[in-house]
Amino acid sequence: MSESRRALEKQFERILADHGPAISRLAFSYEAVAGVREELLQEIALAIWQALPHFRGDCSERTFVFRIAHNRGLTHACRRRPAHQPLDELKEKDEPVDPRPDPNEQAAQMRQRARLMSAIHSLPLAQRQIIVLMLEDLSHAEIGEVLGIRENNVAVRLNRARNALKNALGVRP
Repeated sequence: MSESRRALEKQFERILADHGPAISRLAFSYEAVAGVREELLQEIALAIWQALPHFRGDCSERTFVFRIAHNRGLTHACRRRPAHQPLDELKEKDEPVDPRPDPNEQAAQMRQRARLMSAIHSLPLAQRQIIVLMLEDLSHAEIGEVLGIRENNVAVRLNRARNALKNALGVRP
């Protein structure tokens, strides 16, 4: 095995270790069904592996990874029209895990998280994308790079998406 191949494999493993949880959360925004989401995660990992030799550092590694994950998620969403899954049909195994020990608090947080994810899933795809990237703490510039739009357009879309999310959650202004 060549030295460059080993370096590429180490870089790939580090990327998955550093960005894996965020990629999983992003995949969750595109797919609520656990088994299908695992397939999407594998597609994202494969796409990162295939694109990695072409990464020139024109943007941050984080933006590079999110752009690939976003593009795979978008392809997935277009290929497979998601059926809206009502809140009461979300299974606990589909929920992100909260490691805190207090079961009552954990159950309350899981209900809140399920309610939020259900509301996010009810948004149009363009608004869902903006909200999820914002929740991953990407800057407006990074979100613009990932989505291929201008930074000021990110702010406008984010404002609209926040209002739509508040509406979906029944939050009064």
